[in-house]
Amino acid sequence: MRSEAAVPPLVEIDSLTIRRHREALLDRVSIRVPHGSLHAIVGPNGAGKSTLLLALLGQIEFDGRITLNWRGDGAVGYVPQTFPIDPTLPVTVIDFLALTRQRRPVCFGISAAARAKAAALLSRVGLSGLERRPLAVLSGGELRRVLLAHALDPEPELLILDEPGSGLDEASAQWLEDTLAAMKQSRRTTIVMVSHDLERVRRLADDVTFLHRGVVAAQ
Repeated sequence: MRSEAAVPPLVEIDSLTIRRHREALLDRVSIRVPHGSLHAIVGPNGAGKSTLLLALLGQIEFDGRITLNWRGDGAVGYVPQTFPIDPTLPVTVIDFLALTRQRRPVCFGISAAARAKAAALLSRVGLSGLERRPLAVLSGGELRRVLLAHALDPEPELLILDEPGSGLDEASAQWLEDTLAAMKQSRRTTIVMVSHDLERVRRLADDVTFLHRGVVAAQ
């Protein structure tokens, strides 16, 4: 039987380099993220943190290698740093959560199964009763919770968070930290989180990479 120490990490990033014209946005970045851990990426503005996440999501071309050693079905959840919403579109919370739960367009109605799943997700993130609230009128904290609910369906093996605490009030920030701590304790989901909140990072992270276009330090 293989020991736990011999199991390869979920995320292996080797010599990741991304250039825009002649400028290196990321230069030979190598990172390991073990299964079930919370890995924080920190660094100044312009350090390449969000660019690294886009590469991990397969949304940007790069040189080097990214290997994902899945144990399960390889589901990935992602919460972006910003999520622009057109205030003229009458999209409700349940419309948004149902988009990936049924084949027919939500404008033709939402299935009972999609409604039940949306209600369960909103309960999980502490927003029960907001199904019919338009996305455009949600507070920053409420929108963050809805985006996290969306990222948790299906249950991700890898959860990628880009500044998840940005714009949150004190209550929502505490809720987020409690939620991430519980997910980390369960060890069912591996979390890669970009954050500028060093105190939160110290409390939650198993490992930290300090990034400034390259890896400055890791601990």
